[in-house]
Amino acid sequence: MNEMIGRVEVSPDPLTLARHVAEWMTAAALAAQGPFRVSLSGGSTPKTLYGLLASDEFRGRFPWQRVFWYWGDERFVPWDHPESNYRMTREAMLAKAPVPPENIHPVPADGTPGDAASRYEQTLREAYGAMVLDPARPLFDITLLGLGPDGHTASLLPGEAVLEERERWVAAVSHGRPEVRITMTYPAIESSRYVAFLVAGQEKAAMFGAIRAGGSNVPAARVRPVGELVWFVDRGAVGG
Repeated sequence: MNEMIGRVEVSPDPLTLARHVAEWMTAAALAAQGPFRVSLSGGSTPKTLYGLLASDEFRGRFPWQRVFWYWGDERFVPWDHPESNYRMTREAMLAKAPVPPENIHPVPADGTPGDAASRYEQTLREAYGAMVLDPARPLFDITLLGLGPDGHTASLLPGEAVLEERERWVAAVSHGRPEVRITMTYPAIESSRYVAFLVAGQEKAAMFGAIRAGGSNVPAARVRPVGELVWFVDRGAVGG
């Protein structure tokens, strides 16, 4: 059985939550020395966060030159597809901020899903500089995650074989959703100084409550980072 670990920070509403996370991310990136790697999440709450980071409020403060962007999961669709997490992030943030193109590392969208997953894993290994993850040297500085009503996070879907993957850093998920997905696995997700769940809305309250109470075995409840786990939630997600 999984106990709830990590700290919970509650904001009154989704916009305040996004601004709180933007401040937190900016402070963390400014405090770091050298390259700063971030694994991004899809979804409406992150979209608000990305828009804020590229806004006048944050754009001039954020150290864009030192930050490198990756995606925790992606639908296996072209980069210009309406369902692409990369497209959403590009339109909300990357195209509006002074981001060096070489700092952007989207999930490949060509070839076969298995081949795309292998190539993305190689991209991560090259960035990390080793074939094996060392708990004392996390792959990411910040990993952003969402929480699905069914308890999934990234594309770690309930009942899928990818939940048991411990060797591969990236895998294709061909069942459980209408479209094939590419996802980082637990080893890559957990290799982070901070893993931050962004959870907003009453539709997430039942699942978040079950995870918070402990004893839940849904995919999101099984994340055990080598660093710190933080849940940024709004009042709706904690049931008011």
